[in-house]
Amino acid sequence: MKNKPLLFISILVILLGSLSSCKMGRFFIYNFADVKDYKKFPSREIMNDSAIFTFSAYEQPSDKTDSVLKPYFEDEKTLAFLIIQNDTIKYERYFEGYDETSIVPSFSMAKSILSILIGCAIDEGLIQSIDEPVTNYIPELTENGFDKVTILHLLQMTSGLKFNEGYFNPFGEVATFYYGTNLRRAISKTKLKEEPGTHFDYVSGNPQIRGLILERALKDKTISEYFQEKLWKPLGMEYGASWSIDRKKDGLEKTFCCVNARARDFVKIGRLYLNKGNWNGKQIVSESWVAESTKVDTKEGSAWYYQYQWWLPTKNGDFMAEGILGQFIYVNPSKNLIIVRLGKKHGDVDWVGLFVELASGF
Repeated sequence: MKNKPLLFISILVILLGSLSSCKMGRFFIYNFADVKDYKKFPSREIMNDSAIFTFSAYEQPSDKTDSVLKPYFEDEKTLAFLIIQNDTIKYERYFEGYDETSIVPSFSMAKSILSILIGCAIDEGLIQSIDEPVTNYIPELTENGFDKVTILHLLQMTSGLKFNEGYFNPFGEVATFYYGTNLRRAISKTKLKEEPGTHFDYVSGNPQIRGLILERALKDKTISEYFQEKLWKPLGMEYGASWSIDRKKDGLEKTFCCVNARARDFVKIGRLYLNKGNWNGKQIVSESWVAESTKVDTKEGSAWYYQYQWWLPTKNGDFMAEGILGQFIYVNPSKNLIIVRLGKKHGDVDWVGLFVELASGF
């Protein structure tokens, strides 16, 4: 038949269209996390305020500084690189057609943002304590043994959750959470593989369960609305943002990832914690929460280098948020310094080592 190729193409288009609405289809079409993913998923808009905070302008560094850092940018898929010290932009460069207005997904840096929101909710009494069991907010998980899992366990990645973090596995839990369209149902099916509080295991299921806890604690607000109210507007972000959700109708924010924003605004998340939760005289989140979130601690199976969804590069007081494609918000309080690197890929670079080395030079 002459029309066989046309018929085949038509069937293929229909098939791909139907697949794109389900997890498996999304996985095979999109295959892996990408900096354009914010365009692929539905999201909630997060508005900024008319009062915008801007960092002090600074004469761009010399060609010599650029030549030192150049090897870390050209072949390593870096999109943005900023160094801010004492509220002054010391270095700012963009690559591959990106600039200060370009949106880049946070990926797992959202875990750290969610941690701040949990702190705000505790400050307001919406959540009573990190020692509360998960089942106080998600009672349907009682039959799965989650009455032994506390919010603290989720924050420290010591819940004992059975969760496959492999992004290349279409049947793994992380694929269900990232590409699926019903996070609440996926959470209800989560199981434990070991006793909570035994040891550290980095899996994205923990912050997503915390996201559902926060949603239920908020009751009449979405997580995006709370984010806008507690952080985005008070911090004087330069641009609006968005948070990807699992589906358009009654969606739940992907709280293990997927805050979509600009580099300069990600810097302000770091500035908030650099200043111990205080923003220009207003305490946004309690100083004690910031301290607990970034201290070295190994109790209850916790890893010293990871606390309350923040990574600790050294034991010298620095901390950072990190995303899978090499997204970083690095904060060094002793140097009053923040570094943000956003990437298309992680690249073959020890970014943490570079940040620590750069900080030592200031």
